[in-house]
Parts: sequence; C-alpha cells; structure tokens
Amino acid sequence: MSTFSGLNTAYSGLVAAKAGLDVVGQNLVNANTPGYTRQRVSTSGVPALNSAGLFSGGVRPGQGVSVDGIQRLDDAAIDARVRSTTALSGYTNTRADALSTLEASLNEPGTNGLSTQLQKFWSAWGDVANQAGEQAPVGVLLGQAGSLVTQLQTGYRAVDDQWSAVRTSMDGMVADLNTAATEVADLNGRIRSALMSGQSPNELMDRRDLLTTSIAKLAGGVVRPNEDGTVDVLVGGNALVAGTTANAVKAAGATRMVDAGADPARLEWAYRPGAAIALEGGSIAGAVSTLAPADASGTGGVLAEAAASYNAFAVALAQRVNAVHQTGVTPTGATGLDFFAIDASKPAALGLSVVPTGVSQVATGAPGAGGSDGSIADAIGQLGTGANAVDKQWSAFVVRVGVASKTEKQQSDLADLATSAATNAQLSGASVDLDEENMNMLSFQHAYQGAARVMTAVDEALDVLINHTGLVGR
Repeated sequence: MSTFSGLNTAYSGLVAAKAGLDVVGQNLVNANTPGYTRQRVSTSGVPALNSAGLFSGGVRPGQGVSVDGIQRLDDAAIDARVRSTTALSGYTNTRADALSTLEASLNEPGTNGLSTQLQKFWSAWGDVANQAGEQAPVGVLLGQAGSLVTQLQTGYRAVDDQWSAVRTSMDGMVADLNTAATEVADLNGRIRSALMSGQSPNELMDRRDLLTTSIAKLAGGVVRPNEDGTVDVLVGGNALVAGTTANAVKAAGATRMVDAGADPARLEWAYRPGAAIALEGGSIAGAVSTLAPADASGTGGVLAEAAASYNAFAVALAQRVNAVHQTGVTPTGATGLDFFAIDASKPAALGLSVVPTGVSQVATGAPGAGGSDGSIADAIGQLGTGANAVDKQWSAFVVRVGVASKTEKQQSDLADLATSAATNAQLSGASVDLDEENMNMLSFQHAYQGAARVMTAVDEALDVLINHTGLVGR
C-alpha cells in the first residue's frame, strides 16, 4: 500500500468532519423552523484493501471514512399518531365551536333570553285578568307578545346565519384541502427526483409532513409510503394523493339550511359527483355533521335540530294559547278568535305573529260572565306554570343544547390533550437541541483538526522520504 494513501485517509476524515459541521449548522439555523426535523450525518469506515504478496506489508488499517448520507431523525409511528390525533381534534373542535356559538345565541339564562320574555308574557296576561277590559294592560300585553315573537325570530335567524357561516367555512376548508393535496403531489415528484439523483430530500420531506398533518386536520386520512420515496394520502379509503397525482374534492349540497333536508351538505370527489366521501375525522367531517339535516329521532345536525326546536316551540306556543283564547269572548262579544297566527309559507318561528291589534280583539273572559271577567286571561297566564307548562318545552331545548355543548367541549379538550401529547413526543425526538448540537459542533471541529494534523504529518513524512532520503554521509 502506497504511503500516499495516508493522504487520502486524512482527506476522507476532513470531508466527513466538514459534512458533520454542515449538518450541525443546518440544524442550528433551523432550530425554530416549524416542522423541521433534525438531521445527522451517516458515516462508515472504509475497509482495508485486500492485498497479498511480497510487498503487502502484512495487516493494514482501513482506508478512512465514508459519508453515506444525511439521516433525518423522524419516527413514522409517532408521525402517524400525530396525524390521527390531529384529525380527531379537528373534528371535535369544529363541533364544539358550533355548539358553543349556538349556546351563546340562546342568551340563557339572562335578561335577554326567551325564558325572561315568556315570564313577562305570562305576567302580562295576569295583569289583563286583574283589569279586564282596560286599555293599558292589554297594550302592555300586545307589546310583550310582539317582543316574544321578535325574540323567537331573532333566535331562529341566528341559527340560520350560523348554518350559512359553517357552510361557507366548509367551502374554505375544501379549498385548503385541495391546495395541500396538490402541493404534496408536487413534493412527491421533487423528493423522488432528489433520491434518484443521490441528493438529500430531507427538507422537502419536512414540508410534506407538515402538509399531510394539515390534511389530517381537515379531512382525516391515512399516509401510505411508497418504495420510491413518495407517499399516498387516502381519504375515505380512496387516494386524495397518489404519487404525483392529486385528486380534487368539492363541497356539494345545499347552501341554505332550509334546503338541507333535500340536499345535505357533503364532500364529494370532483371526478365522481353525487357520491359522498365517508370521512373518518377532520374539520370538514365536523362541519358536515354540524350541517346535517334534522331527523325524526332528534339526532341530526345540531343547527338544523335547533331550528326545528325553535319551530316546534313556536307551534306549541301558538296552539296552546289559541286553544284557550278561542274559548273566551272579547269586549265586543266576538269569540273563537286566535291570538297567534303562523304563516305556513315560512318556518314556524319566522311565520309566527300576533293577531290582535287592540283591546277589542283580546278575549279575556268567559262567554256570559260579564265584561269584567278575566278568567280566560288568567287561564292563559297559567300556561307558563305547572307540570305541562309551555315553558318546559323551551327549557328542555336549552338544557339539551347546554349538555351537548359541555360534552363536546370536554371531548374537544381531551382530543387537544392527545394531540399535544403526540406532538410533544414528536418534538422530543425530532426537534433541535441546541446544547447537543453545540457539543456535536465541537466534536466535528476537533475531528477536522485531527484529520488536518494527520494530513500534515503524512505530508512531512513524505517530504523526508522524497527530499531527504540518501543525504546522510554526503
């Protein structure tokens, strides 16, 4: 083996130490970069050449060090756990936010809630019963009835507006999903090309992992790696991303709550319209479940069920009050009159209105009992109390929303904790430790200096061998 081979051995050490310093520098400058996964240079010893013969010189050391690549210190199992917990978190957060907003719109308990308006309405009937035939208490009653109707309509419109807002948000989430899928497909192609050309695709993989986590938060999904370095992303069992191809999705279905029963909001493949994607998690799945139409069992979408409860209460209120009011007589002798009316062309909560416009149209007493009789007004005032009170239907609705909101919030908090735990586990293995990198930097620095010193020593030995051998005795 030639003495000159020692120079190559020292040079390989310089190259390896320089590569290590480069990787340490990359780690340090990206210590605060979101999604960056720390890297390590992979090296291996170069074995000694097999040589035998007269001048073999016996056993020889290896031929230096080889830089085999730059390793990305990720953990596929933990990455998958992060995606699955993120998908659940996206689903529960969307539903929890919707229920929290719905609960806040009820204004219960509080002076601006419907319960307070109902109490004032029943109290006004009591005042009319005590002063039957008087203009002032009837005026207060009609004003309070109008406020009650307005409160019902405002509550229903708040639910309708929230439904539209979630539907619009769903369109935005679908656009984000398609953008992320397209970028993952592009990164797949770039990563495959980098691997084929012997370059490091680590930073491209970091970006791809961030995007697949974003996809999981939006629509769940499973990431399946391929042998060529690309990944497939499956949503609902079908490929959202297949290698370098992204399959677009679209939001379909009603854009108004009133049409949701006939055409529910859903996510579809752009190339296969009409077939809803069975989502397993993510914010879009949360939005779809929130926008679902009401059903007979009361287990439909939370917003449509709330709107149905508003309508059911408006119908119950009108029927119960009208049933008693029709049995009474007005000061002018008229009987069989309704106090509330419902426009059949509108949702009941929006179509509810007050029929009387003055004291002559309000039935306060029983027929033949005289103009001072207030028994009918008193009976109507009692509809808000007792075991079969009208108010109980509203209270039951408020309780259902409150319980559902609290339950969903708890599930959302648990999902966030699981996501946080998975993310922390991921960071503990993949994030940059500044202390560790500084130690590595010193280690590679000393290795570089050592390799340089070896090269100097070999150079000096060769100089003696070449330039000074045979000079002794001249």
